[in-house]
Amino acid sequence: MRILIISDLHANFEALCALPRGYDELWVLGDLVNYGPDPAATIDFVRSHASLVVRGNHDHSVAFGADCGCSPRFAAMAAATRDYTMSVLSAEDRRFLRNLPISERRQVGDYTFFLCHATPSNPLYEYRPPDSPAWQREEEVSRGANYILVGHTHVPFSRAFGEHTVVNPGSLGQSNAGDPQARYAVWEDGRIELRAVAYPVETTVMKILSLAFPDEIKRDLAGVLRAGRTP
Repeated sequence: MRILIISDLHANFEALCALPRGYDELWVLGDLVNYGPDPAATIDFVRSHASLVVRGNHDHSVAFGADCGCSPRFAAMAAATRDYTMSVLSAEDRRFLRNLPISERRQVGDYTFFLCHATPSNPLYEYRPPDSPAWQREEEVSRGANYILVGHTHVPFSRAFGEHTVVNPGSLGQSNAGDPQARYAVWEDGRIELRAVAYPVETTVMKILSLAFPDEIKRDLAGVLRAGRTP
């Protein structure tokens, strides 16, 4: 079984299209929308191709009109792009986001997977960095899982803690790994590997610059994509 694991797509359709094919299943750890220019196309791709999808804080924000819980540096970008996202999504798209679960559990052979967007105890909002000691504790909702798959921070990592391994594939659509490549992970027959793939970043940037956002918002969004870092 070859499973492709992605998170934090953020409406970046060019990054999504750069993913390799040849997988058995595609798992998505949330944040399909906001920040990027192609939310409807991204949702359509995920709806058509993914076997498992969980809801992220930005999906929740768009689906329910809630605050995204973003850091102050990203709050203005999130608010501007949420208004745009809600204006271009269909009722069916919004219903798809509303119906996404906040966590999933899946058995593949001898391995148990727990999937959520942020952390098992706070699946939508908690920002837990890779070196947090909190990853070591066994949380009730994910108890017994061999792999805990998370996103949210946009920082890729894979760390073993006793009987479980925590994996964050990083962000497919808005890298925070120091370069603009799209991040993802591949699990195959008991082995996990973090990977990256180049995509036409400037195509996505030009789409963003063409939208009716304030100039500062467009500049910040473009800067994040190009640098692969939080501004």
